[in-house]
Amino acid sequence: MRLPVPEQILPAEDLGRVHFVGIGGAGLSAIARLMLARGVQVSGSDGVDSPTLERLREAGATVYAGHDAAQVAQADTLVVSTAVREDNPEVLEAQRRGLRLLPRSAGLAAVMADRRVLAVAGTHGKTTTTSLLTVALQAAGADPTYAVGGDLAATGTNAGQGGSDLFVAEADESDGAFLVYRPHVAVITNVEADHLDQWGTEQAYREAFAQFVARVDAAADGGLVVACVDDPGAAALRPVAAGLGRRFVGIGTGEDAEVRAVDIVLQGTTSSFTVVDEGAELGRATLRIPGRHYVLDALAALTVGLRLGLDFARLKDGLESFTGTRRRMERKGEAAGVRVYDSYAHHPAEIAGDLVAARSVAGDGRLVVAFQPHLVSRTRIFGAEMGRELGAADEVVVLDVYLAREEPDPTVTGALVADAVPHRRKRFVRTLDEAATALAEIARPGDLVVTLGAGDVTEVGPRLLALLEERDA
Repeated sequence: MRLPVPEQILPAEDLGRVHFVGIGGAGLSAIARLMLARGVQVSGSDGVDSPTLERLREAGATVYAGHDAAQVAQADTLVVSTAVREDNPEVLEAQRRGLRLLPRSAGLAAVMADRRVLAVAGTHGKTTTTSLLTVALQAAGADPTYAVGGDLAATGTNAGQGGSDLFVAEADESDGAFLVYRPHVAVITNVEADHLDQWGTEQAYREAFAQFVARVDAAADGGLVVACVDDPGAAALRPVAAGLGRRFVGIGTGEDAEVRAVDIVLQGTTSSFTVVDEGAELGRATLRIPGRHYVLDALAALTVGLRLGLDFARLKDGLESFTGTRRRMERKGEAAGVRVYDSYAHHPAEIAGDLVAARSVAGDGRLVVAFQPHLVSRTRIFGAEMGRELGAADEVVVLDVYLAREEPDPTVTGALVADAVPHRRKRFVRTLDEAATALAEIARPGDLVVTLGAGDVTEVGPRLLALLEERDA
């Protein structure tokens, strides 16, 4: 459900009692957690119970599994997920009573009020970069408030109230939410066509990032944009920023970047690189996460900290302590000599990046991948490209499309992806259990199995590990 953004967004403390419809999602649960920390009375509902709902209950929220009109009886404001349907009984009751209705973006803007916002946007890498920036600033003593699209491994949560005026936020472009914020610093990881169900054309999608640059507060030290100029889409924003009077700092590996990562070494589960800032070598950092794309994410986070005047050594310590974010190349376990990882990759570029990283982790073992396409529209547009990128794996299992926000289309299935994998070591399956069974048949000692996708494919890893343990018993 898409709600209009009000012209005036009140601070969280002025919203009264706030009820979240779809509180179990990454975006709404983070906002709810921050409102609880500010002393706001919070309630919420989601379709099914989950660990996220239980943690929110423990934090003081009144949370329901299932939707019912009676659950908004005490609410003054509703914050509604885009995944919620227009006939949701709680939304209908709120409309009948004339309650304040806010989309997720306005809810996040409400908790950003009076903070210096560091907003991280981009087609890929937002969650990891936001997480890395958070831990780097914490290590440097900046103590930011943060709202991330995934749980930090170090804290087990996706949001936290800090003691400073800094607010680190993941700025999502999928529904245009990032155009609601007024950041002091904007980080742009990359710009590559996606979410065309929302934007219609690639040109409109790219223009939205130019509008995001225009949202950067020029009064805040001239407004700062940090973007990865290795990516053509992000690099194209340099003249846009200049024309708008915003400072632009390019990060990357080439000579056109002001802050560079050089001498990159990917070894096993680590990535190391040397940082060069405006020609001056600052030192070497070693991340506990594998992949060149994570090096660039870390470099962006480091650059923001440096431009805020923070100490390189302390920022580096934070980056080196980072153990990951849930569902971003997350280790799920090992059984029968088979290692199992899980990642959120659902776009061709993300698949490619994670498979390069996974190959480094696999070492001498084979790389086995299970992929679940996400969204009918994305699969229709990018399905063939997804399949081609999956060809980098030694064995591929493709599931059917995970439906979210859209109705099924019998002409668009996971078979479109499987058919495009450029080798014969592939299978198309319909269910999670079939995927786990297929992987158990394929995997042998020394292999690395990675489950990829933004849907419920994350459940396949634990099922596979259980099957492997049974087989090895």
